[in-house]
This record gives sequence, structure tokens and C-alpha cells, in this order.
Amino acid sequence: MEPGLLVALTFGALLVLLALGIPVAFSLFAVALVTALFVKGASFSAVAYVATFGTLTKDVYLAIPLFIFMAAILEFSGVVSNLYEAAYKWSGAFRGGLAIGTLVVSAVLAAMSGLGATATVTLGVLALPEMLRRGYDKHLVVGCIPAGGALGPIIPPSIVMIILAGLTGLSVGRLFIGGILPGLLILAFGAGYIAVAALVRPSIAPALPPELRATWLDKIRVLRYTLAPILLIVAVLGSIYTGVVTPTEAGAMGAGGAIVCAAINRRLKWTAMRQAMQQATQTTAMVMWLLCAGAAFATVMQVTGLSAFIRDSLLALTTSPLLLVGLMMSVAIVLGCFMDAGANLMICVPIFWPVAVALPVDPIWWGVLFTIALCLGYITPPFGMNLFYLKGVAPANITIGDIYRGSIPFVLVYFAAIIVLIVVPGVVTWLPNLMMK
Repeated sequence: MEPGLLVALTFGALLVLLALGIPVAFSLFAVALVTALFVKGASFSAVAYVATFGTLTKDVYLAIPLFIFMAAILEFSGVVSNLYEAAYKWSGAFRGGLAIGTLVVSAVLAAMSGLGATATVTLGVLALPEMLRRGYDKHLVVGCIPAGGALGPIIPPSIVMIILAGLTGLSVGRLFIGGILPGLLILAFGAGYIAVAALVRPSIAPALPPELRATWLDKIRVLRYTLAPILLIVAVLGSIYTGVVTPTEAGAMGAGGAIVCAAINRRLKWTAMRQAMQQATQTTAMVMWLLCAGAAFATVMQVTGLSAFIRDSLLALTTSPLLLVGLMMSVAIVLGCFMDAGANLMICVPIFWPVAVALPVDPIWWGVLFTIALCLGYITPPFGMNLFYLKGVAPANITIGDIYRGSIPFVLVYFAAIIVLIVVPGVVTWLPNLMMK
């Protein structure tokens, strides 16, 4: 059979299975096995088993349950609510300050958890009613919360980057470092948009009235809540960057540090621990199913020659590396409108990574850019996951249409950041090259 027709049948079957509502992991497994049987015969189907076993024994993936457990502990122990309280007291006196503070807290939470859902759900409960009560425009409110949550997989430590590193062989540490400046750039762009919008239309993001603003004494007192989380960030990321520990060992440090933070907060209870362990187990099981299925799919694509065919076909389209990178990012963004980042990652990496390796571009730059494209899918209608997470905790008068409308400006913010990173790749590569020579 012609390779082009086989590629069309393979991905057509995958799309049909996904459209029928079959879980992504099982769809990938099924397509991989059938493709292997059809092309190489029954004896070759064992390649899926070999790929799955290889995935389960990769040391780098041990970091995933540890970072997920760390995020869960922080969520159930009240650390996030204390961080938001600090942001509320320090930023409430400025127009748009509460929304900007929400973005900042999301970035801090991202650096502690590596997950997008944690910040969206938690700040949806804490920040959304508070900003609405203070007269903030509902579209601005429901836009900034999911956008801040989407920073989770970009600012390290990132579960998505760990998975990407395991699939591609890229350095986890270099990916982590490469995500710092792009994450801060998106944060700055988002904060700039809120500040300008509040300046042009003061009514959509009013400052707190003088009688409700915190005194300097209150502001200084509330800073004690930020000390432990900041130290946790420094310990986890600093230990990776200096080479003292591996990412997996840093995950263990983070999990232990989250328990210490909960104890300092006087929220270290068995109920919170049990909930955190349950959530970490469920999430890890889901992620590992996806990883095993993605590994089987990628291996079958490689050994049947389909990956090479797709790579050569894409490289024949144009001689411009930036145009090809833009095409890959566009496909990932479009797919993100209809599926979560994990599924998107498992489908795209087997196709795009061979192309990225063949291009004269820095692979870390490509990896960080691809991560941002995946994360943009969290806030793109119609099926951006963060949009639905927020809808689940929003008041009844907030419709999904309101959330869609509020997300559009922040989608454009992410697009602007992607364009900057494509035009100026040094924003990604400078720090990894400086710190990890």
C-alpha cells in the first residue's frame, strides 16, 4: 500500500475512534496494533509491548507522581488561598490589580505544581467571586483565570515538559530553564493587557475604595504566607539548575516541601493527605496510560516508515524552517481546540519530532514553543479544558459563552508571545545556554 494512503487510513481511523468517544489511550493502542499487524504481520505486534515496557521503566517519569502529589498537597492545604490573600492586599489598590494579582498567583502556583487545572479551579473558587463582588467586568475575570492557569505547564517544573523530554530524549533541566523567560513574557503580556484595558475603560477593573485597602502593616504581615512557597520554588528549581539533584529527586524534594508548607500553615491533616494521594494516584494513572499508548503509537509509526514519510513530505513543502515550525505549532493549536494537552502531545510528537530534528533549529527552542502551543489549547474554544474547569466552579449566571468571550483577548496574548519567541528564539535559548553549558 502506498505510504500516503496508509498515513491517511491510520490517522483517519484515529480520528474516528476519538469522535466515537473512545479514550485517547485506547484509541492510540488500537491504531498502533492494527497498523503493525497490517504492515508487518502478527509477529510484529510485540513491538507495542516492548514500547510500553520501555515507557514504564523510564526513570524520568518517576517525577510525574511526585510533582502531581506536590500540587495536590498545595491545593488541599490552603497554601494557594494564602498566596491569593497576599496578592489581594498588595494589588487591590490599583486598577486591574486583582486580575493582575490573579495572574501572578497562577504563575507562582505553576512553579510549584506544573499543572494548569490546579490554578484554574482553585482561583476560580477564590478569585472569581471576589473580583465580581468588587465590580470587575465578568468577561475580564473569566478570561484571566483560565489564562493564568494555562501557565502551569510552561513555567517549571512542568509535567508536560517531563513527558515531552521522555518522548524525545531532550534534557528535562534545559526544557525547564527554557520555559522560565517565555512564561514570564506571557505573564507580562497578560498583565499589560489588563493594565491597558483598565486604563482605557476604568469601569471594568476598578481599584478598591480607600476604606477597603490594606494598611502597610497588613501587607507586611501577609508576606509571611509567601515565604514557604517561594523557598519551595527556589529549592526545587535551584537544585535542578545547579545539578545537585535530578528532576526525579527534585520532585521528591517538592513533595516533601509541600508537606512542610502545609504543616507551617497548620493544615497538615489526614483528610488533606488522603485527598492528595487519591488525586495524585488517579492523575498519574491517566498520564501513564497516555504515555504507554503514545510510546506504542510512536514506535509503530517509526518502524513502519510512516514517520519518515511524513517527515520527508513536510520537508518537501518548503525550505523555510520557520514556516515549518509555524505549521507544526498551528496544527498543535488547532488540535488543542478539541482535545486536552496530553492527548495532543501523544498524537503530535511522533509526527513532528522527526521533522524538528531535521530542521536547523535548536531542539530546546522547539520543545518550549511546542509546549506553549499545547498550553494555548487550554483556553481556546470550543473545548479548552481550563474554560470548562472554570465553568464547573463559576456562579450560575456565568455562561460558557461569557467564558469563551473572556478568553479571546488572552488567546491573542499567547499568540503574541509565540510570535515573539519565533522571531527572537534567544528568549528561550539564552538562559539554558548560560546556566547549563
